[in-house]
Parts: sequence; C-alpha cells; structure tokens
Amino acid sequence: MKLLGIHHAAIICSDYPRAKHFYSKILKLKIINEHFRTARNSYKLDLALPDGSQIELFSFAGAPERPSYPEAQGLRHLAFKVSDVHVAKAYLESQGVNVEDIREDEITGKKFTFFSDPDNLPLELYEV
Repeated sequence: MKLLGIHHAAIICSDYPRAKHFYSKILKLKIINEHFRTARNSYKLDLALPDGSQIELFSFAGAPERPSYPEAQGLRHLAFKVSDVHVAKAYLESQGVNVEDIREDEITGKKFTFFSDPDNLPLELYEV
C-alpha cells in the first residue's frame, strides 16, 4: 500500500448557512456538489481546493460541540498552504475574521498563523 495524499477533510458545522458562506465565499473554495439528505435531515457540501483536495462540510442536528481549548485528543487543526501569509492574513481580517499574529516555525523557518471557522475549528495558514 502507498498513500498518495489527502483526498478530503470532513467538518461538521453547527450552522450550515454560516459555514457554507465562510468556506465558499470568504475562503473562496469551489463548490463541487451540495446535497440535502432528507433521511438524515443533513446537508453535505463538497468543496474543492486548487490542488484537488477537498473539504466535506456536513450539518447534523444536535451534534455535540468540539472541545478545543484546552485542546482535546484527535485532529488538532487543518492547515492551508498559501504563498504569502501576510496577504492571506490581511484578506481574512478584511472579511471580519480574527487572525492570530504571524509566527515563524522554529524548525522550517516558514511563516504561519491561525484563525478559526464559525464553529471555532482551528485553521492554519502555512506559507510555502
């Protein structure tokens, strides 16, 4: 077996219209498919990143909140590659998104910063 890359990350949101707006309009991810699954009373939105990877955005009524602070075990955050972290940070802030100060990775020397989606899911911008 040889893993070829990450195909998608799945995110469960608490407010589907707000999350859809955030990921498709603010982060500018392309909508591939959107389905309402009547039997589950749930939306599934497939979003594409330029490299071909995807985010699946789900809505499930009554889903519990994700513990973040202090951080819980499990997936810590989702990181997006950007060519200029300063430009990306400025753009997000112009859209009303709170973004942490830019830091430098002590091992790679690359710049990065964190922000959160509408459900406080930690997201990272990592300069490549």
